Amino acid sequence: MTSDDNAFLVGLCAERAGLRIDPHKAYLIESRLGPVARREGFGSVGELVEAVRVRGEERLAIACVEAMAPSETAFFRDRAVFEHLWREVVPKLARRRPDGAVRIWSVGCGAGQEVYSFAMLQADEPAPTGPVELFASDLSERLLDRARLGVYSSFEVQRGLSARQLVRHFENRDEHFQLAKRLRQDVRWRRVNLLDDLAPLGVFDVVLCRYVLSALTDAARARAADQLSRLVAGDGVLVLGQGEPAPPGFVTDPAFGCVLGRAADVRAAA
Repeated sequence: MTSDDNAFLVGLCAERAGLRIDPHKAYLIESRLGPVARREGFGSVGELVEAVRVRGEERLAIACVEAMAPSETAFFRDRAVFEHLWREVVPKLARRRPDGAVRIWSVGCGAGQEVYSFAMLQADEPAPTGPVELFASDLSERLLDRARLGVYSSFEVQRGLSARQLVRHFENRDEHFQLAKRLRQDVRWRRVNLLDDLAPLGVFDVVLCRYVLSALTDAARARAADQLSRLVAGDGVLVLGQGEPAPPGFVTDPAFGCVLGRAADVRAAA
């Protein structure tokens, strides 16, 4: 890739999705765009980016931006956080709701492991107070398609799943494992760009946006954090990645470092 190609890609990702891309990390760009280039019949990543830059091919532009978005995730990542949310936070919120329903949104869900972790918890330890509604979104339509299928490699299922969970909730598909259909149907999926207006999505009781905001430019991170804050119920929680700063009006639970509640609600509970 030329310096012009690099600069173009950095600007494209920032403009379209607020992504912060380091132009000096050539290995990262190659590893993420290489599969796109091969899939689209280009001989190199440079040829792919040049096609977008010179010919302005919109379909390829979208594919490049989506591929550069972070997608790292795992089942029950930070297991203590999941257990706290399911056994403490969700029941508390459910008791406060007239219908007992709790809405959970996984932002930047990748291949779906995070939201499916909640689906498995609901199957193994049903919430006694009401239904838990699961929502998941990602910038990448290709990742959402994969998440809907719920098919994972041996390596992926070994990250966070016990043998019991694997046997109970997955079916063997040659060298891969597919989550049971009954659990896949528990999740509602949607493509979401955090730069868009998020208000139409409604309000959620638990919003998980872990290690997503840190991948954005300063301006995009501030906009996304503000929008997400508005979509968290007044007594709900926002879950960020370890070390990610709390947006205005939220404070971090010192026991977990990544579970955030509104300052007034935390003080009232203290």
